[in-house]
Amino acid sequence: MTRQKRKVSYEWRLREVMAENRMYATTELVPLLAERGITLSASQVHRLVTSTPERLSLPILAALCDIFAVDAAELIPTDAVNVGVRKAVAGDRPAPRPRAADTGGLRPVRARITPGE
Repeated sequence: MTRQKRKVSYEWRLREVMAENRMYATTELVPLLAERGITLSASQVHRLVTSTPERLSLPILAALCDIFAVDAAELIPTDAVNVGVRKAVAGDRPAPRPRAADTGGLRPVRARITPGE
């Protein structure tokens, strides 16, 4: 059996979508969001436009899609690619622990605790 790891990525296209709609100032977006019940400050909207968010609320996403008449896939295109292959073998186990002979004959010495005087 072969297991493939997948790497997912996404692109935040809000700035491009705004430009396609001839909107170049981030402050123009503030009242449009407010009309849809989204209250964000001008600096919050600026960060939303100029940087890729790690988290985004669905109401904000829905409002942006409505404002620009796009669907989420146009605003946030995603991609997934295979990044590695690992073959799983029946009885797949971790490597065995080294034996004393493999460690050059070194063995731990048991500590002895004696009462102090």
